[in-house]
Amino acid sequence: MSKRGIKIVGTGSFVPKKIMTNDDLAKIVDTSDEWITKRTGMKERHYVTGEEDQTLLAENAARKAIENAGINREDIDVVVVCTVSAEYYSPSSACLIQGRLGLRNDIICLDVSAGCSGFIFGLETIRALMMARGAKYGLLVGAEVLSKKMDMTDRGTCVLFGDGAAAAVLTLDDRPYFSTIGVEGDEEMIHIKVPTGLIHMNGQDTYKFAVATVPTVIESVVKKAGLTYDDIDHFILHQANLRIIESIAKKVDQPMDKFVVNIQKYGNTSSASVALALDEAYKGGIIKEGQRTLLCAFGAGRTWGAVII
Repeated sequence: MSKRGIKIVGTGSFVPKKIMTNDDLAKIVDTSDEWITKRTGMKERHYVTGEEDQTLLAENAARKAIENAGINREDIDVVVVCTVSAEYYSPSSACLIQGRLGLRNDIICLDVSAGCSGFIFGLETIRALMMARGAKYGLLVGAEVLSKKMDMTDRGTCVLFGDGAAAAVLTLDDRPYFSTIGVEGDEEMIHIKVPTGLIHMNGQDTYKFAVATVPTVIESVVKKAGLTYDDIDHFILHQANLRIIESIAKKVDQPMDKFVVNIQKYGNTSSASVALALDEAYKGGIIKEGQRTLLCAFGAGRTWGAVII
Protein backbone atom coordinates (compact mmCIF):
# COMPACT_ATOMS: atom_id res chain seq x y z
CA MET A 1 0.00 0.00 0.00
CA SER A 2 1.37 3.38 -1.03
CA LYS A 3 0.61 6.53 0.92
CA ARG A 4 -0.13 8.26 -2.38
CA GLY A 5 -3.81 7.85 -3.18
CA ILE A 6 -6.31 9.24 -5.64
CA LYS A 7 -9.31 11.48 -5.28
CA ILE A 8 -12.30 11.63 -7.60
CA VAL A 9 -13.04 15.28 -8.39
CA GLY A 10 -15.78 14.82 -10.96
CA THR A 11 -17.99 12.15 -12.51
CA GLY A 12 -20.24 11.87 -15.54
CA SER A 13 -22.31 9.30 -17.38
CA PHE A 14 -24.14 8.85 -20.65
CA VAL A 15 -26.54 6.17 -21.91
CA PRO A 16 -28.42 5.80 -25.20
CA LYS A 17 -32.00 7.04 -25.30
CA LYS A 18 -33.46 3.74 -26.48
CA ILE A 19 -34.78 1.64 -23.56
CA MET A 20 -35.31 -2.10 -23.92
CA THR A 21 -37.70 -3.39 -21.29
CA ASN A 22 -38.12 -7.00 -20.27
CA ASP A 23 -41.39 -7.06 -22.17
CA ASP A 24 -39.58 -5.82 -25.29
CA LEU A 25 -37.11 -8.69 -25.01
CA ALA A 26 -39.97 -11.16 -24.55
CA LYS A 27 -41.05 -10.30 -28.11
CA ILE A 28 -37.64 -11.39 -29.42
CA VAL A 29 -36.66 -14.36 -27.27
CA ASP A 30 -38.51 -16.93 -25.16
CA THR A 31 -38.56 -15.06 -21.84
CA SER A 32 -40.81 -12.87 -19.69
CA ASP A 33 -40.65 -9.89 -17.38
CA GLU A 34 -41.32 -12.18 -14.41
CA TRP A 35 -38.52 -14.60 -15.37
CA ILE A 36 -35.91 -11.86 -15.84
CA THR A 37 -36.90 -9.82 -12.78
CA LYS A 38 -36.95 -12.82 -10.44
CA ARG A 39 -33.54 -14.09 -11.53
CA THR A 40 -31.65 -10.82 -12.06
CA GLY A 41 -33.50 -7.81 -10.65
CA MET A 42 -33.32 -6.16 -14.08
CA LYS A 43 -36.31 -4.32 -15.55
CA GLU A 44 -34.77 -2.43 -18.47
CA ARG A 45 -31.50 -1.58 -20.22
CA HIS A 46 -30.35 0.88 -22.89
CA TYR A 47 -29.37 0.05 -26.48
CA VAL A 48 -27.57 2.16 -29.07
CA THR A 49 -29.34 2.98 -32.32
CA GLY A 50 -28.31 4.43 -35.66
CA GLU A 51 -24.85 5.96 -35.61
CA GLU A 52 -24.41 5.72 -31.84
CA ASP A 53 -21.32 3.74 -30.88
CA GLN A 54 -18.96 3.07 -27.99
CA THR A 55 -16.79 6.09 -28.74
CA LEU A 56 -19.80 8.42 -28.71
CA LEU A 57 -20.93 7.12 -25.32
CA ALA A 58 -17.40 7.40 -23.90
CA GLU A 59 -16.95 10.91 -25.28
CA ASN A 60 -20.19 12.22 -23.78
CA ALA A 61 -19.54 10.65 -20.38
CA ALA A 62 -16.03 12.14 -20.38
CA ARG A 63 -17.30 15.61 -21.28
CA LYS A 64 -19.77 15.50 -18.40
CA ALA A 65 -17.10 14.36 -15.93
CA ILE A 66 -14.74 17.14 -16.98
CA GLU A 67 -17.53 19.69 -16.71
CA ASN A 68 -18.51 18.36 -13.28
CA ALA A 69 -14.89 18.54 -12.12
CA GLY A 70 -14.58 22.13 -13.30
CA ILE A 71 -11.05 21.63 -14.61
CA ASN A 72 -9.14 22.80 -17.66
CA ARG A 73 -8.79 20.06 -20.28
CA GLU A 74 -5.19 21.15 -20.79
CA ASP A 75 -4.41 19.78 -17.32
CA ILE A 76 -5.34 16.18 -18.21
CA ASP A 77 -2.16 14.09 -18.50
CA VAL A 78 -3.51 10.53 -18.68
CA VAL A 79 -6.56 8.95 -20.35
CA VAL A 80 -7.57 5.34 -19.65
CA VAL A 81 -10.65 3.77 -21.22
CA CYS A 82 -11.97 0.43 -19.91
CA THR A 83 -13.90 -1.52 -22.53
CA VAL A 84 -14.42 -4.85 -24.29
CA SER A 85 -16.59 -3.44 -27.08
CA ALA A 86 -14.64 -0.68 -28.81
CA GLU A 87 -15.16 -0.18 -32.55
CA TYR A 88 -11.48 -0.70 -33.35
CA TYR A 89 -8.71 -3.05 -32.29
CA SER A 90 -6.52 -0.09 -33.14
CA PRO A 91 -6.48 2.84 -32.55
CA SER A 92 -7.46 2.54 -28.91
CA SER A 93 -10.68 4.05 -27.65
CA ALA A 94 -8.58 6.29 -25.38
CA CYS A 95 -6.76 7.73 -28.41
CA LEU A 96 -10.09 8.49 -30.06
CA ILE A 97 -11.27 10.25 -26.89
CA GLN A 98 -8.12 12.38 -26.87
CA GLY A 99 -8.94 13.51 -30.38
CA ARG A 100 -12.67 14.03 -29.79
CA LEU A 101 -12.03 16.12 -26.66
CA GLY A 102 -9.11 18.07 -28.13
CA LEU A 103 -6.74 17.14 -25.32
CA ARG A 104 -2.99 17.79 -25.41
CA ASN A 105 -1.01 15.41 -27.60
CA ASP A 106 1.86 14.81 -25.15
CA ILE A 107 -0.22 12.56 -22.89
CA ILE A 108 -0.64 8.82 -22.33
CA CYS A 109 -3.80 7.23 -23.74
CA LEU A 110 -4.54 3.52 -23.49
CA ASP A 111 -7.34 0.97 -23.12
CA VAL A 112 -7.79 -1.63 -20.38
CA SER A 113 -9.63 -4.89 -21.03
CA ALA A 114 -10.64 -6.71 -17.84
CA GLY A 115 -14.29 -7.42 -18.55
CA CYS A 116 -16.64 -6.30 -15.82
CA SER A 117 -13.67 -5.66 -13.50
CA GLY A 118 -12.52 -2.98 -15.94
CA PHE A 119 -13.14 0.12 -13.84
CA ILE A 120 -11.22 -1.28 -10.84
CA PHE A 121 -8.30 -2.36 -13.06
CA GLY A 122 -8.55 1.09 -14.64
CA LEU A 123 -8.24 2.83 -11.27
CA GLU A 124 -5.10 0.83 -10.49
CA THR A 125 -3.64 1.59 -13.94
CA ILE A 126 -4.38 5.30 -14.02
CA ARG A 127 -3.12 5.82 -10.47
CA ALA A 128 0.21 4.18 -11.36
CA LEU A 129 0.55 6.23 -14.55
CA MET A 130 -0.32 9.46 -12.76
CA MET A 131 2.25 8.76 -10.04
CA ALA A 132 4.91 7.95 -12.63
CA ARG A 133 4.29 11.19 -14.53
CA GLY A 134 3.41 13.46 -11.62
CA ALA A 135 0.14 14.06 -13.42
CA LYS A 136 -2.22 16.81 -12.37
CA TYR A 137 -5.40 15.09 -13.57
CA GLY A 138 -6.36 11.80 -15.12
CA LEU A 139 -9.50 10.81 -17.03
CA LEU A 140 -10.88 7.31 -16.52
CA VAL A 141 -13.79 6.08 -18.66
CA GLY A 142 -15.76 2.83 -18.68
CA ALA A 143 -17.81 2.45 -21.86
CA GLU A 144 -19.59 -0.48 -23.47
CA VAL A 145 -21.88 -1.22 -26.39
CA LEU A 146 -22.77 -4.81 -25.55
CA SER A 147 -26.05 -4.88 -27.48
CA LYS A 148 -23.88 -5.44 -30.58
CA LYS A 149 -22.17 -8.41 -28.95
CA MET A 150 -25.21 -10.46 -27.94
CA ASP A 151 -26.62 -13.69 -29.30
CA MET A 152 -30.32 -12.93 -29.25
CA THR A 153 -31.17 -16.63 -29.33
CA ASP A 154 -29.41 -17.22 -25.99
CA ARG A 155 -32.15 -16.24 -23.56
CA GLY A 156 -30.00 -16.81 -20.48
CA THR A 157 -27.44 -14.22 -21.57
CA CYS A 158 -29.00 -11.73 -23.99
CA VAL A 159 -31.37 -10.32 -21.37
CA LEU A 160 -28.51 -9.32 -19.06
CA PHE A 161 -26.46 -6.73 -20.89
CA GLY A 162 -26.94 -3.09 -21.81
CA ASP A 163 -25.04 -0.14 -23.25
CA GLY A 164 -23.66 2.84 -21.36
CA ALA A 165 -20.64 4.84 -20.28
CA ALA A 166 -19.42 6.62 -17.18
CA ALA A 167 -16.28 8.58 -16.41
CA ALA A 168 -14.30 10.03 -13.54
CA VAL A 169 -11.71 12.80 -13.32
CA LEU A 170 -9.00 11.94 -10.80
CA THR A 171 -6.20 13.73 -9.01
CA LEU A 172 -3.44 12.37 -6.79
CA ASP A 173 -4.14 12.68 -3.10
CA ASP A 174 -2.13 12.29 0.11
CA ARG A 175 -4.80 10.27 1.89
CA PRO A 176 -4.10 6.52 2.03
CA TYR A 177 -5.26 4.34 -0.82
CA PHE A 178 -6.20 0.70 -0.30
CA SER A 179 -6.87 -1.88 -2.98
CA THR A 180 -6.73 -5.55 -3.84
CA ILE A 181 -6.75 -7.01 -7.32
CA GLY A 182 -6.32 -10.41 -8.92
CA VAL A 183 -6.89 -12.78 -11.79
CA GLU A 184 -7.20 -16.51 -12.34
CA GLY A 185 -6.78 -16.80 -16.09
CA ASP A 186 -9.84 -18.47 -17.59
CA GLU A 187 -11.48 -18.31 -21.00
CA GLU A 188 -14.48 -20.57 -20.43
CA MET A 189 -16.67 -18.73 -17.92
CA ILE A 190 -17.16 -15.57 -20.02
CA HIS A 191 -15.66 -14.72 -23.38
CA ILE A 192 -16.08 -12.81 -26.63
CA LYS A 193 -14.02 -14.47 -29.35
CA VAL A 194 -12.42 -12.37 -32.06
CA PRO A 195 -12.98 -11.01 -34.59
CA THR A 196 -16.79 -10.87 -34.64
CA GLY A 197 -17.73 -13.03 -31.70
CA LEU A 198 -20.73 -12.74 -29.42
CA ILE A 199 -20.86 -12.88 -25.65
CA HIS A 200 -20.73 -16.37 -24.21
CA MET A 201 -21.31 -16.77 -20.49
CA ASN A 202 -21.82 -19.72 -18.19
CA GLY A 203 -24.35 -18.15 -15.84
CA GLN A 204 -24.14 -20.72 -13.06
CA ASP A 205 -20.34 -20.66 -12.92
CA THR A 206 -20.34 -16.86 -12.94
CA TYR A 207 -22.81 -16.73 -10.06
CA LYS A 208 -20.82 -19.25 -8.01
CA PHE A 209 -17.57 -17.41 -8.74
CA ALA A 210 -19.06 -14.07 -7.67
CA VAL A 211 -20.64 -15.14 -4.39
CA ALA A 212 -17.51 -17.09 -3.41
CA THR A 213 -14.91 -14.51 -4.47
CA VAL A 214 -16.37 -11.07 -3.77
CA PRO A 215 -16.81 -11.42 0.04
CA THR A 216 -13.16 -12.56 0.29
CA VAL A 217 -12.00 -9.63 -1.84
CA ILE A 218 -14.00 -7.18 0.28
CA GLU A 219 -12.60 -8.69 3.46
CA SER A 220 -9.05 -8.37 2.10
CA VAL A 221 -9.24 -4.68 1.24
CA VAL A 222 -11.06 -3.77 4.47
CA LYS A 223 -8.33 -5.52 6.49
CA LYS A 224 -5.61 -3.72 4.51
CA ALA A 225 -7.25 -0.44 5.45
CA GLY A 226 -7.43 -1.41 9.14
CA LEU A 227 -11.19 -0.93 9.06
CA THR A 228 -14.31 -2.94 9.74
CA TYR A 229 -17.32 -3.39 7.47
CA ASP A 230 -19.22 -0.94 9.65
CA ASP A 231 -16.62 1.74 8.81
CA ILE A 232 -17.63 1.63 5.13
CA ASP A 233 -20.38 4.13 4.32
CA HIS A 234 -21.26 2.75 0.88
CA PHE A 235 -20.60 -0.37 -1.16
CA ILE A 236 -20.72 -0.13 -4.95
CA LEU A 237 -20.49 -3.57 -6.54
CA HIS A 238 -20.52 -4.54 -10.19
CA GLN A 239 -24.18 -4.57 -11.23
CA ALA A 240 -24.36 -8.11 -12.60
CA ASN A 241 -27.28 -9.60 -10.69
CA LEU A 242 -29.35 -8.35 -7.77
CA ARG A 243 -29.26 -11.77 -6.12
CA ILE A 244 -25.45 -11.65 -6.12
CA ILE A 245 -25.46 -8.24 -4.42
CA GLU A 246 -28.00 -9.41 -1.84
CA SER A 247 -25.99 -12.56 -1.15
CA ILE A 248 -22.80 -10.56 -0.64
CA ALA A 249 -24.55 -8.08 1.66
CA LYS A 250 -25.71 -11.00 3.77
CA LYS A 251 -22.24 -12.58 3.86
CA VAL A 252 -20.59 -9.37 5.10
CA ASP A 253 -23.53 -8.73 7.44
CA GLN A 254 -24.30 -5.25 6.13
CA PRO A 255 -27.72 -3.73 5.35
CA MET A 256 -28.79 -3.45 1.73
CA ASP A 257 -29.31 0.30 2.11
CA LYS A 258 -25.49 0.66 2.16
CA PHE A 259 -25.29 -1.00 -1.28
CA VAL A 260 -25.82 1.21 -4.31
CA VAL A 261 -28.10 -0.58 -6.79
CA ASN A 262 -29.17 0.63 -10.23
CA ILE A 263 -29.27 -2.70 -12.07
CA GLN A 264 -33.03 -2.36 -12.57
CA LYS A 265 -32.43 0.58 -14.95
CA TYR A 266 -29.30 -0.39 -16.85
CA GLY A 267 -28.69 -4.12 -16.59
CA ASN A 268 -25.07 -5.25 -16.78
CA THR A 269 -22.93 -2.62 -18.51
CA SER A 270 -19.63 -4.44 -17.85
CA SER A 271 -16.74 -1.94 -17.58
CA ALA A 272 -19.17 0.96 -17.16
CA SER A 273 -21.17 -0.70 -14.37
CA VAL A 274 -19.34 0.46 -11.21
CA ALA A 275 -18.68 3.93 -12.63
CA LEU A 276 -22.30 4.39 -13.67
CA ALA A 277 -23.51 3.48 -10.19
CA LEU A 278 -20.88 5.76 -8.64
CA ASP A 279 -21.95 8.73 -10.77
CA GLU A 280 -25.63 8.24 -9.95
CA ALA A 281 -24.94 7.84 -6.23
CA TYR A 282 -22.77 10.94 -6.11
CA LYS A 283 -25.13 13.15 -8.10
CA GLY A 284 -28.13 11.79 -6.19
CA GLY A 285 -26.60 12.93 -2.90
CA ILE A 286 -26.13 9.39 -1.61
CA ILE A 287 -22.34 9.66 -1.49
CA LYS A 288 -20.99 12.75 0.23
CA GLU A 289 -17.54 14.28 0.46
CA GLY A 290 -15.29 12.48 2.93
CA GLN A 291 -17.33 9.27 3.17
CA ARG A 292 -15.66 5.91 2.65
CA THR A 293 -16.87 4.06 -0.42
CA LEU A 294 -15.82 0.54 -1.36
CA LEU A 295 -15.86 -0.30 -5.05
CA CYS A 296 -15.72 -3.98 -6.04
CA ALA A 297 -16.07 -5.89 -9.30
CA PHE A 298 -15.54 -9.30 -10.88
CA GLY A 299 -15.53 -10.41 -14.48
CA ALA A 300 -14.18 -12.22 -17.51
CA GLY A 301 -10.84 -13.95 -17.15
CA ARG A 302 -11.90 -14.58 -13.56
CA THR A 303 -10.72 -11.11 -12.66
CA TRP A 304 -11.56 -9.30 -9.45
CA GLY A 305 -10.66 -6.17 -7.56
CA ALA A 306 -11.74 -3.78 -4.84
CA VAL A 307 -10.76 -0.25 -3.87
CA ILE A 308 -11.63 1.93 -0.88
CA ILE A 309 -11.84 5.63 -1.71
